[in-house]
Amino acid sequence: MPESPSSAAPTAPPPAAVEAIAEAGRWLDARGWCPATAGNISLRLAGGLAAITVSGRHKGRLGPADVMLVDAEGRAVATRLRPSAETGLHCALYRRFAECAAVLHGHSVPATLLSRRIAAPELVLEGYELLKVFRGIDTHAVRVALPLFDNDQDISRLARRIDAYLDARAATGGASGPLLAPAYLIRGHGVYVWGRDMAEAMRHMEGLEFLLACELEARRIAP
Repeated sequence: MPESPSSAAPTAPPPAAVEAIAEAGRWLDARGWCPATAGNISLRLAGGLAAITVSGRHKGRLGPADVMLVDAEGRAVATRLRPSAETGLHCALYRRFAECAAVLHGHSVPATLLSRRIAAPELVLEGYELLKVFRGIDTHAVRVALPLFDNDQDISRLARRIDAYLDARAATGGASGPLLAPAYLIRGHGVYVWGRDMAEAMRHMEGLEFLLACELEARRIAP
């Protein structure tokens, strides 16, 4: 028996998801964090699907034709459009973190420059009042680690390296080290952040960009 319209598999992202992604895109663009067609944005949906920006679209001018569905493995659903080249990184975060419902990727100047200057596997942020922007942190007296990964055009390989790092960190429990930020840097590339919804992901992005700008300026003026 044919499925009723209410039970049919979706063929396009819900309008609310499109608008949430478009709003985030305008917000990123207004701050200069997604120049040209850089960056990507996604939102987790029901049924193992996600809405994500179509490859090569300007994030400040997103509309319904610029957002598409992908499945849990990052494959296009009901369209021949091509999702962002880095869709696999979004899907890996959704698979790993059950509470993760939105992912933002930007290319700000502080994120790009700092990621090139830091050779260590983590940038440790401490003493900043704005560390309280991250969910679960209510004091400046904390150390927060922002992982860094070398850039790689092979997204599947990069996703495996990120997963291996997060697996190793989870195995230790992080009891004696800094807390893990809901974000990471890719060297010479940019930053990924996530949250329980789009609003939280945007808050994490804004706070982290401030912290990265502070770190970049501190290195510039250091004697």
